[in-house]
Amino acid sequence: MRRKISVAVIIIICFLLQSTLFRALSFANIAPNLLLVVTAAFGFMRGKKEGLFIGFFCGMLMDIFFGGILGFYALEYMYIGYFNGFFRKQFFPDDIKLPLFLIGISDILYNLGVYVLRFFFRGNFQIGYFMIHIIIPELVYTLLVTIVLYFIILKINQRLEYIEKRSAKKFV
Repeated sequence: MRRKISVAVIIIICFLLQSTLFRALSFANIAPNLLLVVTAAFGFMRGKKEGLFIGFFCGMLMDIFFGGILGFYALEYMYIGYFNGFFRKQFFPDDIKLPLFLIGISDILYNLGVYVLRFFFRGNFQIGYFMIHIIIPELVYTLLVTIVLYFIILKINQRLEYIEKRSAKKFV
């Protein structure tokens, strides 16, 4: 129960930061995708199932407040959380290279999915413009914010695991 409340608070705080503070701090109307960082981080820290559920809730927040089609972002974030869960066994908490790589790949795939499903099928074939003006700047901004946010999420996750292990020992 404590983990669910903590994750919900992390999601809400990141959503509020992403939709308010970082929108105000945007460069050329580009802001970092904090919910993607949360989804991917919990995916490779906790596994496929938890990544999928966290991705669903992050995506539903995006759908409810910013989406035109209910479920579009939820589906994308679910895939991101699930596929990052495959790397749980390769994840080492102190090594930031794998998280940065996975979050970078996730951001590129997320934005390509948005482009294909929301622009390409409507006849907008300017992938070069979309890459240069949206995908790459958002990728850089998201990775810069990831360096700080990842360690915060990591410490919270480690603390929750410590509390869970300590409370499990009481019952054994």
